Parts: sequence; structure tokens; C-alpha cells
Amino acid sequence: MVKLSPELIEQCASYTNPVKDREIDFRGYKIPVIENLGATLDQFDTMDLSDNEIRKLDGFPYLKRLKNILISNNKVIRIGENLEESIPNIESIILTNNNMQELGDLDVLATLPNLECLRYLHIFVQRKYLCLYKVPSLLLGNPVTTKLHYRQYVINKLPQLRILDFAKIKEKERKQAKSLFKGKKGAELATNIGKRSKTFVPGAGLDVKKPSSKQDREREEAIRKAISSAKTLGEVERLQAMLAVNQVPGLTNGKGTDTVEEMDE
Repeated sequence: MVKLSPELIEQCASYTNPVKDREIDFRGYKIPVIENLGATLDQFDTMDLSDNEIRKLDGFPYLKRLKNILISNNKVIRIGENLEESIPNIESIILTNNNMQELGDLDVLATLPNLECLRYLHIFVQRKYLCLYKVPSLLLGNPVTTKLHYRQYVINKLPQLRILDFAKIKEKERKQAKSLFKGKKGAELATNIGKRSKTFVPGAGLDVKKPSSKQDREREEAIRKAISSAKTLGEVERLQAMLAVNQVPGLTNGKGTDTVEEMDE
């Protein structure tokens, strides 16, 4: 397995893809964990993480530009909480051929307001495009698709979706899904079938609760600002070194004025 390090990010291929999006290609490195993506400096619309060993869709810094994630053919069994805080403008996530198990594991996607459909599947040979298919597929190849009322559950939970697994969501389906989970009996049904898996994800760490104290909130905001101000790989690496020893730019000297460029002083 290969760590998704700043050095790997720097050497990965990037290009303007056939739909005119800036894309970076992490395909096929056997990466186990999503990390260090602050080193991309939020320069990409699309990230291709297909054909790796990733078990949890999580670990993103604040990436305002990112719209599309391709993560087919991995081992994803969980999706992180609060993704809307790190990737707020995401439009498509292609999770084909992963290991999502339970319907309740999909609930976290409801917080992504721009997740409407999954638009494109890229076919590569030797890292080159052969063709581009319009494939709005969310979860095909995952065990969760065999669950009772799978399609109705997803349509009800993710009202922003337009297309699910090759099929456009029709207004009739929306009404049927809403009716199925309406009232006390519908709520009970949603609770019974919408359970979440209790699978531990090695290497992914534990979900971190939102900061509760003023100090924690200030620390989180300082980290966000430091990531946003990093403009070179060297600055990203220095920021990582500081965070590794529990130092945060903007908080370390009590003045609240440190920048990434000042970290060597």
C-alpha cells in the first residue's frame, strides 16, 4: 500500500478532462486512507480515487472547488460525518463496487445540498481516456442495494438526487417513497430498515465530535485559515509539521496573527 502523501500528490497526473474540469488522478496506487489533500491547494474539480484500498470516505480538508469524487473499486464501508463542512459543493460521488452494507449508512449524504446525480464514469487504459460514458450510478455493486425498499429509502432520504443507479428519479417515485415512510408506521419502517453498520474501520481513526468549547472552535478556524493560506507544497509540509506537534498557526504565540509563511520564524 502507498500513503497518500504530499509527495505522491505532487507527482500524480493532473489535466483538464473531456468535460473541461480540472482533474487529479490517484487511481490504482492501493491507497488505504484519504489524507493530506490540503496539498492539492483546492485546484481541482474532480478527484479520481478509483482502484485503491480505501475503507472510509472521509479525511477531506476544506475543498470548496471539488465537485466530483470517483471512488469506484475500493473497500468503502463507511461515509464520514459532516462532509458538507469540508466538501460543500460536491455534486457527484461514484461509489460503484464498494462494500456499503446498511441503508442507514447512506443518511450522511443527505447533508450534501448539491449532490444531485452521479454523472460520469471514466474508462482508462494506461492512464489515458478511451471514452467517457454518462453513467449516473451511485451504489451499484454494493451489498446495500439488495436491501428491502433500498431505492425508496434513498429517494426519501436524499431528496436532492435526480438520478439513482442508471435511472432518473420520477415524480411518481418520490410520491411513493414519501407515502411509504409517512406517519407512525412509515417512521417505524424507516427506523427498522435504516440501521447503521457497526463496523470499525482500521486506519481511519474514530469520528471526531464537533468542537464544543470556544477554544476548540478557535483552533478549528485557525487550522482552516492556515490551510487556505498555504500556497506551495513547502508551506503545506511546514503546516503538517506544526500540527504534528500540536501547534496551530494563529494560536501558537497568542497573538492570532501567524501565517503559514511565518512558521519558520
